[in-house]
Amino acid sequence: MTGIAHLLDILLEVYVWIIIARAVISWFRPSPYNPVVRAIYRLVDPVTYRISRIIPTRIGMVDMAPLILIVVIVFIRRFLIRALFDMGTRVG
Repeated sequence: MTGIAHLLDILLEVYVWIIIARAVISWFRPSPYNPVVRAIYRLVDPVTYRISRIIPTRIGMVDMAPLILIVVIVFIRRFLIRALFDMGTRVG
């Protein structure tokens, strides 16, 4: 159980950095044909789009959906992953 919790924690940490990379990329005009840019867009945009459909996330020219997504991931890491670690240590 702790192995699964550790793996999920690492994956969520990497995903947070991908979200941050997506936000930084949005400040520039990268080539849409760049495979790295396309991969980042494919990983982040569907999730932020769903968040934007549920609640309005635009404040002027700024989209707050990536920030909301990071807050949700931090919440998951603090509570769900911690609970999985605790269960794993009690069982093992």
